[in-house]
Amino acid sequence: MAETLANGVRHHVQRIGKGEKTVVFLHGLVMDNLSSWYFTVATRVAQSADVILYDLRGHGKSERPASGYRTDDLVADLLGLLDGLEVTRPVHLVGNSLGGLLALCFAAAHPDRVASLALVDAHVGLAGWGDRMAATLELEGDDRDRMIAESFKSWLGRHSQRKRTRLAQTAEALVSSTSLVEDMKSSPSLSDADFRRIACPVLALYGEHSDVRDAGERLARSLPHCELRIVAGSSHSVLWEATDHVRQEILTWVTAHARVAPASS
Repeated sequence: MAETLANGVRHHVQRIGKGEKTVVFLHGLVMDNLSSWYFTVATRVAQSADVILYDLRGHGKSERPASGYRTDDLVADLLGLLDGLEVTRPVHLVGNSLGGLLALCFAAAHPDRVASLALVDAHVGLAGWGDRMAATLELEGDDRDRMIAESFKSWLGRHSQRKRTRLAQTAEALVSSTSLVEDMKSSPSLSDADFRRIACPVLALYGEHSDVRDAGERLARSLPHCELRIVAGSSHSVLWEATDHVRQEILTWVTAHARVAPASS
């Protein structure tokens, strides 16, 4: 297992492929980890690119500190990871759900480090988003089980019962033994000024029936170079419901934006 220390936290990292561009995949919150990208899109992208996948702090095989789950903490983790791996050229960030929000936050904070964004049903950090996320995480008992079953049915269906149990145990520990919920509530919103700093090309893929589709429509209005594409028949779980379609969209996007920008100084 490859490990990299970033922002003081040990992260599980997989680096595959090689090429003149670097693509970093960011997964979603709580029930997710790097394997969702590995088994859907990343290995194909790695046929022509340097690909980095990692488990966010507290997820998968990464260290689970008691605190540090605000979006700005996670952005600092990514910056530390790129520096630790000696990635100096601007990267293409591909993010799903919360991973898409992290990609946006990173591009706003470090625009010189980003060549393009590909977002899959991303949260966009508008006012109140952290409270809504926390309210979902705070569900208990049957309400929580129904939410998990509905939100992750396509993803969990790809795993054995043993793996599903392990994912659920990791999620429970993350929610109950860390400051994750409170950190989501206190994470900053993205402002209009933040959106103006994101000048790189952006692909926004959203499910036709997603509960955050309006976030994609907001991105299309707010970002200067954003292409919004609606995936027919899909929900927020578009990565798992329309895997072939999403894979092709991202492959085409990364290939079309393969121009290597100068390394940051």
